[in-house]
Formats: sequence, structure tokens, C-alpha cells
Amino acid sequence: MAILTEEQTLLRDQAKSFVAEKAPVTHFRKLRDAGQTHDPALWREICEMGWSGILIPEEYGGSGLGYLTLGLVLEETGRTLTASPLLSTAIATTALLLGGDDSQKSEWLPKFASGEAIGTLAVDEAAHHAPEKIALSARDGKLNGKKIFVADGGIADVFVVPARTAKGITLFLVPANAPGLVRHETQSVDSRNFANLEFNNVAADSVLGAADQGASLLDSILDRARAALAVEILGAASQSFDVTLDYLKTRTQFGQVIGTFQALQHRAAKMFTEIELARSCVEAALNAIDKNANDIPQLCALAKARAGDLWHLVSNQTVQMHGGIGMTDAHDAGLYLKRARVAEALYGSPAFQRDRYASLMGY
Repeated sequence: MAILTEEQTLLRDQAKSFVAEKAPVTHFRKLRDAGQTHDPALWREICEMGWSGILIPEEYGGSGLGYLTLGLVLEETGRTLTASPLLSTAIATTALLLGGDDSQKSEWLPKFASGEAIGTLAVDEAAHHAPEKIALSARDGKLNGKKIFVADGGIADVFVVPARTAKGITLFLVPANAPGLVRHETQSVDSRNFANLEFNNVAADSVLGAADQGASLLDSILDRARAALAVEILGAASQSFDVTLDYLKTRTQFGQVIGTFQALQHRAAKMFTEIELARSCVEAALNAIDKNANDIPQLCALAKARAGDLWHLVSNQTVQMHGGIGMTDAHDAGLYLKRARVAEALYGSPAFQRDRYASLMGY
């Protein structure tokens, strides 16, 4: 585990107590049962605590504390399946920090920090994550095409949109109220907010970074998105494991606590070691981003791959080791399993990440 500063320790403890009180899994369940995917009041409180400004420099109203610090918060929100656009807005913040000009940063970063605006990345166009196959076109100053499965797309105020231009990929900032932009809000299987977007001659007048040279910028944004999602996954998997371990220590069968059965002990030990391995990978990626190291792409791909595989394992074991109750909606195991399946696929599955890691390493 990373050695934390006093400020980071305080922020982690604040996040732990806040989600336990204001955003426990029961809160998420109530939102789901009411058909809601977003709690504006909860989001306001999150922003008031400064979480939405962790990556944003002080000159734009944030604290500029970096990705490892953001990860401390995301791990805690992951533990309780907190439904908020914190991750999506952090990704949009990353896009502006890496590719935005002074005007774009001045317009959007203060709004992200205060919670006045929500941002997100609209990258995928098909069933599988494939940023190299972007087909949405930007010709004659107009965007035409579609984006699907956009995280928090139904509540976002601005989208970071990669599009294909004459000589490559270009990224654009597109306000949600842009004429010609149609969004179809939807829910994913894990009851989170997503949207499909249609671009019908939408003005492409706010270029992020250099025209025709956005492929490398998009890769850098996605690297950081994967690392941030990986730490949220780590929190959720750790919580699933903790709940399962408590169950093994209290559930009796055949006159014995089931945690004394060697087969279940082996399965629990496997989960524990995989959690620790994933934590090492995730923290290495976040530290590399903060230090602007040369191996950021490799470490972020590794972190997302290990985290995705971890949660697939733990979410399955949580259901299985709880037996019949784990198969019912009354137990939280199903909520974690559904979130696991969505998070595994978002911004690239473990298989995608392993292939990317191998390519980056020259294999």
C-alpha cells in the first residue's frame, strides 16, 4: 500500500465516513428501485467537499492533488457503488488538462470544480471498445455519426468527442445543448446512467488539442480513465471480499462455521492475493501518472486488466459462497456482480488491455 501524506489520509478518512453515511449501498438500491440513476443532492455534497476539483489546478478552483489522491476517493465510492458522475467528470477534466487551451480550461474547469457542470468522454461507437475504429466524421466543420454507451451521458453538460477528420483523429468539446445533438438516455444492467448520442450536423468549432493529431491525446486520456476506473473497481472488489469473508466466519453448516472448510479457505486466499496484486498494479499506475513517467500506458493497461479480472473472480465467488441468498435480489451480491460486468467492459475489457500491454511491450 502506498505511503500517504497527512492530507491524503484525512481525505481518505473523510471519503470513507461520507459514503458510509450518505451513500451506502442501501442508497444506491433506493435509487435503482425508484428508476433513478443520479442524485443531484448527493452530487452537490460531493462537489462541496472538493472531490470534483481534486485534479483541477488551484487557479481554476480546484486543489491539484493528483491521481493517487483522486484514487483514494474513488476506491471508497467504489466500495458502496456510489452512483455519481465523479469518474466521468474526472476524465473530462483530464482531457482539458492534457489538450485544452486557456480559453477552454477557463470556461469548463471552474464549473467542474464547483459541480456546476458535468463532463464525460464519448468514445465508443460499437459493442466493443475500439478507439482505433472511430467513424464519427468531422467534415466541413460539422460532426455526423453516433456514440454509444456514454457514461453519464444522460446528465452531462459537455462531451469530449473524438472524431475522424481528413488526416486522422481530432477531439472536440461539444456542449450537451449543441444544435443537432440528440441523446437517448438509458440505463445499463448495473442501473447506472448512460446515453447513446446522435450527431446531425453538430458544429465542430471547439477543437481540443491539435487537429488531425488527436489519436495520441485520446490514448493518454483513456490511459488515465482506465487507471481511475481500476481503482474504483478495486474498492468494490475489496468490499465484496470483506462481506464474503464475514459470511464465512459466521455462517454455520453441518454444525461448523463454513470458514473452517478447507476448500472455501483456498478460494478466500485466492481472492485475497488477487486483491493485493491488483492494488499494487493500480497504485503503480496512479503514481506513474502523477510523476509523468514514461511507462504510463503500460501500467494503466496492466492496472485495468488486473482489476477487471479480479472483480470478475470476486463477484462470482461472492454470489457462489453466499449460496442461495446470493442469488436473490435481497442480497447486495447481485448489485456488485452487475456493476462488475459493466466496469470490466468500460474503456476496454481485460482482454483488450492485455493485448494493448503486449503491443506496448513489443510482443
